[in-house]
Amino acid sequence: MDHLQPAYILARRPYSNTSLLLELFTQDHGRLAVIAKGARTAAGKGGGFLQPFVPLELTWTGRGEVRTLMKSESTGQGILTEGRRLYCGFYLNELLSRLTPRDDPHPGLFHLYDATLRALATTEEFEPLLRRFEVGLLEDLGYGMQLTHCPDGEPVREELRYLCPFEEGPIKAISGGKAGLAGDTLLALAGAKPFTADAAREARLLMRQVLARYLGERPLKSRELFRSLYPVKPRGCEETTSLSQG
Repeated sequence: MDHLQPAYILARRPYSNTSLLLELFTQDHGRLAVIAKGARTAAGKGGGFLQPFVPLELTWTGRGEVRTLMKSESTGQGILTEGRRLYCGFYLNELLSRLTPRDDPHPGLFHLYDATLRALATTEEFEPLLRRFEVGLLEDLGYGMQLTHCPDGEPVREELRYLCPFEEGPIKAISGGKAGLAGDTLLALAGAKPFTADAAREARLLMRQVLARYLGERPLKSRELFRSLYPVKPRGCEETTSLSQG
């Protein structure tokens, strides 16, 4: 890799006495691991900016599962630096680490991740950003959700309720019933309208179920970390119960 590549660090840990093992998400090469040799020494390259949520440009060498970092530059300050924003950022990082394959380019997803981090830094309304990142992540990985139309092509209407089989798309629930989700929720997830409080709650429950299909049973460490740090969970990041589909 002989030219600088935009990247973020998803995770880092010590490697030997002087180095770091970095899990990267890069613009044009996807997720990969590199060793930053000497980064833990006083004169180590990269210094203190080899951290999650710092926009970087990097070069590396090697073709194996773990490459060697050659050059690193920060292109800005850390985007998320404290509090609940950090938790939400770690949640995004864990989703990327768990769901994206190694060495599989996803430039569109990289730009969505970058935009989501920057938006999280400037708002207290985390939930719409997290939900739409989840939807965009699944779409980019080939697991896109049909949110705006029923299987027969009829547009979703915000005042109706729908059952949401994952593969087929939304199906109208029995008139007057309370099962499923509001069309308002589906349209908000699709970015077609703003989230209401009820839509945000339903969307959180739905996306938790959808993501569980791909994450498996192993719990997300970011949720456990947040529970250990904060007695009150932020909207959009908390554990949820199951949402009835019918």
